[in-house]
Amino acid sequence: MKKITLLLVVLFIITSCRVRQTRESIASGDYETAILTAVESLKNRKDVKGKQDFVYMLEEANAKANERDLRNIEAWFKDSNPKNLELIYDAYLALNNRQEQIRPLLPLKLLKENRNARFDFSDYTDQIVSSKNALAKHLYDNSKALLATKDKMSFRRAYDDLVYLNQLSSNFKDVNQLMESAKFKGTDFVNVYTKNETNMIIPVRLQNDLLDFSTFGLNDKWTVYQSNKVKGIDYDYGLIVNFRQINISPEQIKEKEFYNEKQIADGKKALLNDAGQPVKDDKGNVIMVDNLKTIKVQIFESKQFKSTQVVAKVDYIDFKTNQLIETFPLASEFVFENTYSKYSGDRRASDSNYLSYFDKREVPFPSNEQMVYDAGQDLKLKLKDIIIHNQFRK
Repeated sequence: MKKITLLLVVLFIITSCRVRQTRESIASGDYETAILTAVESLKNRKDVKGKQDFVYMLEEANAKANERDLRNIEAWFKDSNPKNLELIYDAYLALNNRQEQIRPLLPLKLLKENRNARFDFSDYTDQIVSSKNALAKHLYDNSKALLATKDKMSFRRAYDDLVYLNQLSSNFKDVNQLMESAKFKGTDFVNVYTKNETNMIIPVRLQNDLLDFSTFGLNDKWTVYQSNKVKGIDYDYGLIVNFRQINISPEQIKEKEFYNEKQIADGKKALLNDAGQPVKDDKGNVIMVDNLKTIKVQIFESKQFKSTQVVAKVDYIDFKTNQLIETFPLASEFVFENTYSKYSGDRRASDSNYLSYFDKREVPFPSNEQMVYDAGQDLKLKLKDIIIHNQFRK
Protein backbone atom coordinates (compact mmCIF):
# COMPACT_ATOMS: atom_id res chain seq x y z
CA MET A 1 0.00 0.00 0.00
CA LYS A 2 2.84 2.36 0.89
CA LYS A 3 4.51 1.64 -2.47
CA ILE A 4 1.30 2.50 -4.36
CA THR A 5 0.90 5.74 -2.39
CA LEU A 6 4.53 6.69 -3.04
CA LEU A 7 4.10 5.97 -6.77
CA LEU A 8 1.00 8.16 -6.93
CA VAL A 9 2.86 10.99 -5.20
CA VAL A 10 5.75 10.70 -7.68
CA LEU A 11 3.35 10.70 -10.65
CA PHE A 12 1.55 13.75 -9.25
CA ILE A 13 4.83 15.63 -8.86
CA ILE A 14 5.95 14.73 -12.41
CA THR A 15 2.58 15.82 -13.87
CA SER A 16 2.66 19.09 -11.91
CA CYS A 17 6.15 19.84 -13.21
CA ARG A 18 5.07 19.17 -16.79
CA VAL A 19 2.03 21.41 -16.41
CA ARG A 20 4.18 24.23 -15.05
CA GLN A 21 6.78 23.80 -17.83
CA THR A 22 4.07 23.80 -20.50
CA ARG A 23 2.53 26.99 -19.14
CA GLU A 24 5.95 28.64 -19.07
CA SER A 25 6.56 27.60 -22.69
CA ILE A 26 3.27 29.16 -23.82
CA ALA A 27 3.97 32.35 -21.85
CA SER A 28 7.41 32.69 -23.49
CA GLY A 29 6.05 32.03 -27.01
CA ASP A 30 7.71 28.64 -27.31
CA TYR A 31 4.54 27.03 -28.62
CA GLU A 32 6.28 24.05 -30.27
CA THR A 33 7.71 22.84 -26.96
CA ALA A 34 4.36 23.36 -25.24
CA ILE A 35 2.58 21.35 -27.94
CA LEU A 36 5.14 18.56 -27.83
CA THR A 37 4.91 18.26 -24.03
CA ALA A 38 1.10 18.29 -24.07
CA VAL A 39 0.90 15.71 -26.87
CA GLU A 40 3.29 13.37 -25.05
CA SER A 41 1.32 13.74 -21.83
CA LEU A 42 -1.99 12.95 -23.56
CA LYS A 43 -0.89 9.83 -25.41
CA ASN A 44 -1.98 7.66 -22.48
CA ARG A 45 -5.29 8.01 -20.61
CA LYS A 46 -6.10 11.30 -22.31
CA ASP A 47 -9.66 11.47 -20.87
CA VAL A 48 -8.79 11.33 -17.17
CA LYS A 49 -9.46 14.44 -15.11
CA GLY A 50 -5.79 14.86 -14.23
CA LYS A 51 -4.94 15.48 -17.91
CA GLN A 52 -7.42 18.33 -18.44
CA ASP A 53 -4.77 21.03 -18.03
CA PHE A 54 -2.86 19.59 -20.98
CA VAL A 55 -5.97 19.61 -23.20
CA TYR A 56 -6.58 23.30 -22.48
CA MET A 57 -2.93 24.18 -23.03
CA LEU A 58 -2.72 22.17 -26.25
CA GLU A 59 -5.77 23.99 -27.62
CA GLU A 60 -4.27 27.37 -26.66
CA ALA A 61 -0.72 26.67 -27.90
CA ASN A 62 -1.94 25.30 -31.24
CA ALA A 63 -4.18 28.30 -31.90
CA LYS A 64 -1.45 30.78 -31.05
CA ALA A 65 1.19 28.94 -33.09
CA ASN A 66 -1.10 28.78 -36.14
CA GLU A 67 -2.02 32.45 -35.84
CA ARG A 68 1.66 33.41 -35.61
CA ASP A 69 2.72 31.32 -38.62
CA LEU A 70 -0.12 32.53 -40.86
CA ARG A 71 0.59 36.13 -39.88
CA ASN A 72 4.28 35.68 -40.72
CA ILE A 73 3.53 34.02 -44.05
CA GLU A 74 1.31 36.94 -45.03
CA ALA A 75 4.07 39.43 -44.11
CA TRP A 76 6.73 37.47 -46.03
CA PHE A 77 4.57 37.36 -49.14
CA LYS A 78 4.05 41.12 -48.97
CA ASP A 79 7.80 41.70 -48.60
CA SER A 80 8.48 39.81 -51.89
CA ASN A 81 12.06 39.05 -50.81
CA PRO A 82 13.37 35.78 -52.34
CA LYS A 83 15.17 35.08 -49.06
CA ASN A 84 11.74 34.61 -47.45
CA LEU A 85 10.86 31.64 -49.69
CA GLU A 86 12.53 29.14 -47.36
CA LEU A 87 10.78 30.72 -44.35
CA ILE A 88 7.40 30.42 -46.10
CA TYR A 89 8.02 26.78 -47.04
CA ASP A 90 9.18 25.88 -43.51
CA ALA A 91 6.15 27.66 -42.00
CA TYR A 92 3.69 25.66 -44.13
CA LEU A 93 5.50 22.46 -43.16
CA ALA A 94 5.24 23.46 -39.49
CA LEU A 95 1.50 24.13 -39.83
CA ASN A 96 0.95 20.73 -41.40
CA ASN A 97 3.25 18.79 -39.04
CA ARG A 98 1.64 20.40 -36.01
CA GLN A 99 -1.85 19.23 -36.88
CA GLU A 100 -0.54 15.76 -37.77
CA GLN A 101 0.89 15.55 -34.24
CA ILE A 102 -2.48 16.36 -32.73
CA ARG A 103 -4.80 14.46 -35.10
CA PRO A 104 -4.25 10.95 -33.59
CA LEU A 105 -5.40 12.24 -30.17
CA LEU A 106 -8.76 13.57 -31.32
CA PRO A 107 -11.34 13.96 -29.97
CA LEU A 108 -10.08 15.60 -26.79
CA LYS A 109 -12.80 16.39 -24.28
CA LEU A 110 -13.01 19.46 -22.03
CA LEU A 111 -15.04 17.98 -19.18
CA LYS A 112 -16.01 21.21 -17.38
CA GLU A 113 -17.31 22.79 -20.59
CA ASN A 114 -18.86 19.60 -21.91
CA ARG A 115 -17.28 20.08 -25.34
CA ASN A 116 -14.42 18.86 -27.46
CA ALA A 117 -11.28 20.96 -27.72
CA ARG A 118 -11.21 23.00 -30.93
CA PHE A 119 -8.47 22.49 -33.49
CA ASP A 120 -8.98 24.18 -36.86
CA PHE A 121 -7.23 21.92 -39.35
CA SER A 122 -6.58 22.85 -42.99
CA ASP A 123 -5.21 21.10 -46.06
CA TYR A 124 -1.85 22.78 -46.75
CA THR A 125 -0.84 20.43 -49.59
CA ASP A 126 -1.14 23.04 -52.36
CA GLN A 127 0.69 25.70 -50.33
CA ILE A 128 3.50 23.27 -49.47
CA VAL A 129 3.95 22.21 -53.09
CA SER A 130 3.83 25.74 -54.50
CA SER A 131 6.21 27.19 -51.87
CA LYS A 132 8.55 24.24 -52.35
CA ASN A 133 8.61 24.79 -56.13
CA ALA A 134 9.23 28.51 -55.68
CA LEU A 135 12.05 27.80 -53.24
CA ALA A 136 13.59 25.19 -55.55
CA LYS A 137 13.57 27.60 -58.49
CA HIS A 138 15.17 30.34 -56.36
CA LEU A 139 17.87 28.00 -55.07
CA TYR A 140 18.64 26.82 -58.59
CA ASP A 141 18.77 30.29 -60.16
CA ASN A 142 20.76 31.77 -57.28
CA SER A 143 23.27 28.88 -57.32
CA LYS A 144 23.88 29.33 -61.05
CA ALA A 145 24.45 33.04 -60.47
CA LEU A 146 26.95 32.28 -57.68
CA LEU A 147 28.78 29.79 -59.90
CA ALA A 148 29.19 32.49 -62.53
CA THR A 149 31.33 34.54 -60.12
CA LYS A 150 35.03 34.10 -59.35
CA ASP A 151 34.62 33.99 -55.58
CA LYS A 152 35.41 30.74 -53.82
CA MET A 153 33.11 31.51 -50.90
CA SER A 154 30.26 32.03 -53.39
CA PHE A 155 30.97 28.58 -54.83
CA ARG A 156 30.67 27.09 -51.36
CA ARG A 157 27.35 28.83 -50.73
CA ALA A 158 26.16 27.56 -54.10
CA TYR A 159 27.15 24.01 -53.14
CA ASP A 160 25.27 24.14 -49.82
CA ASP A 161 22.18 25.54 -51.58
CA LEU A 162 22.35 22.83 -54.23
CA VAL A 163 22.63 20.12 -51.57
CA TYR A 164 19.50 21.52 -49.94
CA LEU A 165 17.79 21.73 -53.33
CA ASN A 166 18.66 18.10 -54.00
CA GLN A 167 17.05 17.16 -50.69
CA LEU A 168 13.92 19.13 -51.59
CA SER A 169 13.64 17.75 -55.08
CA SER A 170 15.97 14.98 -56.22
CA ASN A 171 17.00 14.95 -59.87
CA PHE A 172 16.01 18.61 -60.29
CA LYS A 173 17.36 19.61 -63.71
CA ASP A 174 21.18 19.39 -63.76
CA VAL A 175 21.66 19.86 -60.01
CA ASN A 176 24.04 16.91 -59.61
CA GLN A 177 26.41 18.28 -62.26
CA LEU A 178 26.22 21.75 -60.73
CA MET A 179 27.01 20.30 -57.29
CA GLU A 180 30.16 18.66 -58.66
CA SER A 181 31.21 21.92 -60.25
CA ALA A 182 30.54 23.93 -57.07
CA LYS A 183 32.41 21.40 -54.94
CA PHE A 184 35.46 21.51 -57.20
CA LYS A 185 35.46 25.31 -57.56
CA GLY A 186 34.95 25.85 -53.83
CA THR A 187 37.75 23.52 -52.73
CA ASP A 188 41.14 24.81 -51.61
CA PHE A 189 43.82 22.61 -53.17
CA VAL A 190 47.11 22.55 -51.27
CA ASN A 191 50.31 21.30 -52.89
CA VAL A 192 52.60 19.72 -50.29
CA TYR A 193 56.30 19.23 -50.93
CA THR A 194 59.70 19.21 -49.22
CA LYS A 195 62.89 21.19 -49.62
CA ASN A 196 66.31 20.07 -48.45
CA GLU A 197 68.51 22.93 -47.28
CA THR A 198 70.91 20.66 -45.38
CA ASN A 199 74.14 19.10 -46.63
CA MET A 200 72.73 15.60 -46.08
CA ILE A 201 70.49 13.34 -48.12
CA ILE A 202 66.95 13.07 -46.75
CA PRO A 203 65.81 9.42 -46.74
CA VAL A 204 63.35 8.86 -49.56
CA ARG A 205 60.95 6.91 -47.37
CA LEU A 206 60.88 9.78 -44.85
CA GLN A 207 59.92 12.21 -47.60
CA ASN A 208 57.29 9.77 -48.82
CA ASP A 209 55.90 9.39 -45.30
CA LEU A 210 55.72 13.14 -44.74
CA LEU A 211 54.00 13.66 -48.08
CA ASP A 212 51.56 10.77 -47.73
CA PHE A 213 48.68 12.90 -46.53
CA SER A 214 46.22 10.07 -47.00
CA THR A 215 47.49 8.75 -43.64
CA PHE A 216 47.10 12.17 -41.98
CA GLY A 217 43.31 12.23 -42.35
CA LEU A 218 43.42 15.99 -42.86
CA ASN A 219 41.31 16.42 -45.97
CA ASP A 220 38.06 18.10 -45.06
CA LYS A 221 34.99 19.34 -46.90
CA TRP A 222 36.79 22.26 -48.51
CA THR A 223 40.51 21.44 -48.28
CA VAL A 224 42.47 18.80 -50.20
CA TYR A 225 46.20 18.17 -49.66
CA GLN A 226 48.14 16.65 -52.55
CA SER A 227 51.85 15.92 -52.89
CA ASN A 228 51.61 15.04 -56.56
CA LYS A 229 50.18 17.77 -58.73
CA VAL A 230 47.16 16.75 -60.76
CA LYS A 231 46.68 18.14 -64.25
CA GLY A 232 43.76 20.54 -64.48
CA ILE A 233 43.92 21.70 -60.86
CA ASP A 234 44.88 25.29 -60.11
CA TYR A 235 46.48 25.01 -56.66
CA ASP A 236 45.58 27.72 -54.14
CA TYR A 237 48.24 27.13 -51.52
CA GLY A 238 51.57 25.48 -50.95
CA LEU A 239 52.76 23.72 -47.81
CA ILE A 240 56.53 23.35 -47.83
CA VAL A 241 58.52 21.33 -45.31
CA ASN A 242 62.00 22.89 -45.39
CA PHE A 243 64.71 20.72 -43.84
CA ARG A 244 67.19 23.22 -42.36
CA GLN A 245 69.59 21.15 -40.31
CA ILE A 246 70.31 17.52 -39.43
CA ASN A 247 72.64 16.81 -36.52
CA ILE A 248 73.84 13.26 -35.86
CA SER A 249 76.10 12.46 -32.94
CA PRO A 250 79.02 10.01 -33.27
CA GLU A 251 78.50 6.44 -32.12
CA GLN A 252 79.49 6.22 -28.47
CA ILE A 253 80.04 3.40 -26.01
CA LYS A 254 80.44 4.55 -22.41
CA GLU A 255 81.77 2.04 -19.91
CA LYS A 256 81.84 2.10 -16.15
CA GLU A 257 82.63 -0.31 -13.33
CA PHE A 258 80.99 -0.36 -9.92
CA TYR A 259 80.34 -2.64 -6.95
CA ASN A 260 77.20 -3.66 -5.08
CA GLU A 261 76.81 -5.64 -1.90
CA LYS A 262 73.77 -6.94 -0.08
CA GLN A 263 72.88 -9.06 2.91
CA ILE A 264 70.79 -12.15 2.25
CA ALA A 265 69.42 -14.94 4.47
CA ASP A 266 71.53 -18.12 4.33
CA GLY A 267 69.73 -20.64 6.49
CA LYS A 268 68.83 -20.28 10.19
CA LYS A 269 70.85 -19.92 13.40
CA ALA A 270 70.11 -19.73 17.13
CA LEU A 271 69.50 -16.31 18.62
CA LEU A 272 72.23 -15.63 21.21
CA ASN A 273 72.14 -13.31 24.20
CA ASP A 274 74.96 -10.98 25.27
CA ALA A 275 76.62 -13.87 27.07
CA GLY A 276 76.68 -15.93 23.91
CA GLN A 277 73.99 -18.33 25.14
CA PRO A 278 70.97 -19.43 23.02
CA VAL A 279 67.74 -17.56 23.79
CA LYS A 280 64.67 -19.71 24.45
CA ASP A 281 60.96 -19.01 24.27
CA ASP A 282 58.35 -19.61 27.01
CA LYS A 283 58.18 -23.28 26.10
CA GLY A 284 61.90 -23.78 26.34
CA ASN A 285 62.52 -23.95 22.61
CA VAL A 286 65.58 -22.21 21.12
CA ILE A 287 64.58 -19.16 19.09
CA MET A 288 65.91 -19.38 15.51
CA VAL A 289 66.65 -16.33 13.30
CA ASP A 290 67.94 -15.79 9.75
CA ASN A 291 71.62 -16.37 9.24
CA LEU A 292 72.58 -13.21 7.31
CA LYS A 293 75.31 -13.41 4.73
CA THR A 294 76.94 -10.54 2.83
CA ILE A 295 77.30 -11.07 -0.93
CA LYS A 296 79.15 -8.87 -3.42
CA VAL A 297 79.10 -8.28 -7.16
CA GLN A 298 81.39 -6.36 -9.51
CA ILE A 299 79.47 -4.89 -12.48
CA PHE A 300 80.95 -3.85 -15.83
CA GLU A 301 78.34 -1.65 -17.55
CA SER A 302 78.41 -0.58 -21.21
CA LYS A 303 76.02 1.99 -22.69
CA GLN A 304 75.64 2.53 -26.43
CA PHE A 305 74.43 5.99 -27.42
CA LYS A 306 73.64 7.81 -30.65
CA SER A 307 71.27 10.71 -31.27
CA THR A 308 69.94 12.71 -34.17
CA GLN A 309 68.14 16.03 -34.39
CA VAL A 310 66.13 17.17 -37.39
CA VAL A 311 65.37 20.88 -37.61
CA ALA A 312 62.88 22.13 -40.18
CA LYS A 313 60.27 24.79 -40.80
CA VAL A 314 56.84 24.70 -42.39
CA ASP A 315 56.01 27.47 -44.85
CA TYR A 316 52.45 28.32 -45.89
CA ILE A 317 52.44 29.93 -49.34
CA ASP A 318 49.55 31.69 -51.11
CA PHE A 319 50.00 30.74 -54.75
CA LYS A 320 47.53 33.39 -55.91
CA THR A 321 49.73 36.21 -54.58
CA ASN A 322 52.97 34.21 -54.33
CA GLN A 323 53.31 35.48 -50.78
CA LEU A 324 54.45 33.73 -47.62
CA ILE A 325 51.45 33.49 -45.29
CA GLU A 326 53.11 32.08 -42.19
CA THR A 327 56.08 30.02 -41.01
CA PHE A 328 56.11 27.44 -38.22
CA PRO A 329 59.20 25.88 -36.59
CA LEU A 330 59.42 22.11 -36.70
CA ALA A 331 61.99 19.97 -34.91
CA SER A 332 62.37 16.45 -33.63
CA GLU A 333 64.99 14.35 -31.90
CA PHE A 334 65.58 10.62 -31.77
CA VAL A 335 67.91 8.90 -29.29
CA PHE A 336 69.26 5.36 -29.59
CA GLU A 337 70.38 3.82 -26.31
CA ASN A 338 71.31 0.27 -25.38
CA THR A 339 72.65 -0.67 -21.95
CA TYR A 340 74.15 -4.08 -21.25
CA SER A 341 76.30 -5.43 -18.44
CA LYS A 342 78.60 -8.21 -17.33
CA TYR A 343 79.37 -9.12 -13.74
CA SER A 344 81.79 -10.91 -11.52
CA GLY A 345 80.61 -12.32 -8.21
CA ASP A 346 77.07 -12.99 -7.00
CA ARG A 347 74.54 -11.28 -9.31
CA ARG A 348 71.98 -11.39 -6.50
CA ALA A 349 73.84 -8.48 -4.91
CA SER A 350 72.70 -6.11 -7.71
CA ASP A 351 69.41 -4.20 -7.59
CA SER A 352 66.48 -6.28 -8.82
CA ASN A 353 65.59 -3.75 -11.52
CA TYR A 354 69.13 -4.02 -12.89
CA LEU A 355 69.12 -7.78 -13.50
CA SER A 356 67.72 -7.49 -17.04
CA TYR A 357 70.87 -5.71 -18.24
CA PHE A 358 72.89 -8.90 -17.64
CA ASP A 359 70.85 -10.67 -20.31
CA LYS A 360 71.51 -7.99 -22.96
CA ARG A 361 74.37 -7.74 -25.42
CA GLU A 362 75.88 -5.17 -27.72
CA VAL A 363 73.79 -4.50 -30.85
CA PRO A 364 74.73 -2.81 -34.15
CA PHE A 365 74.22 0.97 -34.17
CA PRO A 366 71.40 2.13 -36.47
CA SER A 367 72.56 3.82 -39.67
CA ASN A 368 72.39 7.59 -40.07
CA GLU A 369 69.53 7.15 -42.53
CA GLN A 370 67.55 5.03 -40.06
CA MET A 371 68.16 7.58 -37.29
CA VAL A 372 66.86 10.43 -39.46
CA TYR A 373 63.85 8.33 -40.48
CA ASP A 374 63.03 7.49 -36.84
CA ALA A 375 63.23 11.18 -35.92
CA GLY A 376 60.90 11.87 -38.85
CA GLN A 377 58.11 9.76 -37.36
CA ASP A 378 57.77 12.24 -34.51
CA LEU A 379 58.22 15.04 -37.05
CA LYS A 380 55.18 13.77 -38.94
CA LEU A 381 52.97 13.93 -35.84
CA LYS A 382 54.14 17.48 -35.11
CA LEU A 383 53.48 18.49 -38.72
CA LYS A 384 49.96 17.12 -38.47
CA ASP A 385 49.38 19.09 -35.27
CA ILE A 386 50.56 22.31 -36.97
CA ILE A 387 48.14 21.81 -39.87
CA ILE A 388 45.19 20.96 -37.61
CA HIS A 389 45.63 24.13 -35.56
CA ASN A 390 46.57 26.45 -38.43
CA GLN A 391 44.12 26.35 -41.32
CA PHE A 392 45.03 28.11 -44.56
CA ARG A 393 41.75 29.93 -44.76
CA LYS A 394 40.89 31.51 -41.40
